[in-house]
Amino acid sequence: MLDLAYVFAGFCVGTIVGLTGVGGGSLMTPLLIFFFGVKPYMAIGTDLLFAAFTKLGGTVSFARQRIVPWRVVGLLSAGSIPASLMTLAFLHWMGPTDPKVQALMTTTLGVALLLTAAAMLYKAVFGAKAPPHLVDADLAQACTPRHWSLPLLFGGLIGVLVTLTSVGAGAIGVTVLMVLYPLLPLPRIVAADIAYAVPLTLVAGLGHASLGSVDWPLLAKLLTGSLPGIWLGSRLSQHTPDRVIRSLLSVLLAWAGTQLVLI
Repeated sequence: MLDLAYVFAGFCVGTIVGLTGVGGGSLMTPLLIFFFGVKPYMAIGTDLLFAAFTKLGGTVSFARQRIVPWRVVGLLSAGSIPASLMTLAFLHWMGPTDPKVQALMTTTLGVALLLTAAAMLYKAVFGAKAPPHLVDADLAQACTPRHWSLPLLFGGLIGVLVTLTSVGAGAIGVTVLMVLYPLLPLPRIVAADIAYAVPLTLVAGLGHASLGSVDWPLLAKLLTGSLPGIWLGSRLSQHTPDRVIRSLLSVLLAWAGTQLVLI
């Protein structure tokens, strides 16, 4: 029965991701911790590879539509991947089961969930107006950040956050991209957010795997449910009240974040 529960959890998270675009990390990690009793370090490591595989499919789809701004992806990756590697080196040095490391993970995870909840609520309340369609000349300008160092800096911060908590490359990443690239159309922002998250979560996930922080059978069960869930959610996305779903999810994530901070 527990195996079916993992598959069902993967299906539910996959459906929500397909409906709202919310990153699986902000949903799956607290679900594994609170409802299945998985240790935080094991939940984070497993969820990182869960995110890498699920977002790879989205990246391929966006790439076929030719809407991925690869220059933006490259700049963010240049900051996030080295930061992830340095964070993994710290975890190797301290050990993921060290009580201080586990306390750091749970507290940082709680803060990340609260930030994600705030970003989701802001988008649900105020919405996001897509900029007009851009021609190639304007697109090149839209892919130029306010300052060349900002994508590297914010990419580095997200890299640390994602490696420690598996959360941050979804709603927080989209919010950062909207600030750094205000002229970039929203579909391209979403495409960039999903595309740069793939190498980041893959590097971080494999790093956690080298620490023994990935439950491979659990990962297989979650993916078994999530892949059809994402397909279903993407089909239903045009027929559901996005603002209501995002508002409810923001409340749920805020609750989970508060519980983790107070542990």
